[in-house]
Amino acid sequence: MDLKDKNIIYIGGFGGIGQKCIEEFLKKGIKSLFVFDLKENTKVLGYWQETYTSCDISFVTVDVTKTETIETAYKKASDKMSCIDVVVNGCGLMNDRHLDLTIDINLRGVLHSCMIALGYMDKSKGGRGGVIVNISSVAGIQTSGMFAIYSAAKHGVTAFSRAMTNPLYYMHTGVNFITICPGLTETALLDNVKDKTTLLEYGQPMAERFLKIKTQPANVCAENIVKAVEINKVGSVWLLDVGTMSEVQMPTLWEPEMK
Repeated sequence: MDLKDKNIIYIGGFGGIGQKCIEEFLKKGIKSLFVFDLKENTKVLGYWQETYTSCDISFVTVDVTKTETIETAYKKASDKMSCIDVVVNGCGLMNDRHLDLTIDINLRGVLHSCMIALGYMDKSKGGRGGVIVNISSVAGIQTSGMFAIYSAAKHGVTAFSRAMTNPLYYMHTGVNFITICPGLTETALLDNVKDKTTLLEYGQPMAERFLKIKTQPANVCAENIVKAVEINKVGSVWLLDVGTMSEVQMPTLWEPEMK
């Protein structure tokens, strides 16, 4: 996909990866950008608007745990944009001490965002297709005992994204789904991990090991996310770890026997 003159919505755009990813998109000459997030970062938003004057950049307050705010934000973006080309679902919470919130932010909010976005992007309904990028995690392709609830949510994101590129859907919608699975990335998500494990009384040895795992800078992860969008392979799942980028070949474990 050539990103020049494209219209992009980024949910969670003021997060650690989100900010760096948006900067990479802006460098590509996109036409317009809507940032959806819980709180506005006026300093960062102002910098983008002053630096990338050829791009129309807007912000809308969105709480992904409240579906009505997602719907309102997409309506505002659609009213201003001629069409939506790229959506990135980048909100994330890694804290298994908050079960409901972990599911609501990492999975439920993503599902609602995708379904609402499809209503605007579906080429059979007046859209022109495009790509929805869902930020999952390495914990969304490999289980994590340390963060079992977070891992369950991220596995859900990976499964949903892959399922939504079923050829019977894609031939009608023209909307691709890409799944991004970052390894440990240097953002606030990694702060105080010892206090966020699924079972605090048993998880500390895992937390000690976790802190020794190699990380990657957020800007490097962001560069690779944008590369994956440019490649735009239908239904692809990408592992982005310690600065590397590789497509994950998901195995087929079950073939149904037909009557």
